[in-house]
Amino acid sequence: MKTRSTTIIGLIHNGQAAMAGDGQVTFDETILKSKSTKIRTMSDGAILSGFAGTAADALALFELLERKIEEYPGNLAKASVELAKEWRTDKMMQKLEAVIAVCDVNQIFLLSGNGDVIEPDDGIVAIGSGGSFALAAARAILATNPKMSAEKIVSTAMQVASGICVYTNDHITVETIK
Repeated sequence: MKTRSTTIIGLIHNGQAAMAGDGQVTFDETILKSKSTKIRTMSDGAILSGFAGTAADALALFELLERKIEEYPGNLAKASVELAKEWRTDKMMQKLEAVIAVCDVNQIFLLSGNGDVIEPDDGIVAIGSGGSFALAAARAILATNPKMSAEKIVSTAMQVASGICVYTNDHITVETIK
């Protein structure tokens, strides 16, 4: 049996960062919760982070990420790399099952326990079961309406993903920073 906390999409666009997450938590094929919050702000609201995967593992990683951000203030890239290094090399942390999206208004990263610190070319990161759907939708929206706000793009992309992915619902939380 596997618990899933599913879809997150983050975007940096026109001097704004936005992150949206659905609210569904499933256990195998059963929906346990429909209004979960998977996004949090860090560093006094200057950083957004979201997770897909096991909630307890993600919360442990959020705590470590917050410490790394405090250790390397103003340098999200360095904090992300240091988190990934520790996650990858620490025997206990290697077992954590989650993926994290993290951004400020200048950079966005996907972080994993494999040591991945990926900064996408287009400023969009999507993770979780419906991540591919949300990513495709966000790219299409951005290509056809580049003046749309980051908040509106991620919200609309999540609506699209929720209509396709059975592990993604339409109880969407959106956070933005400018």
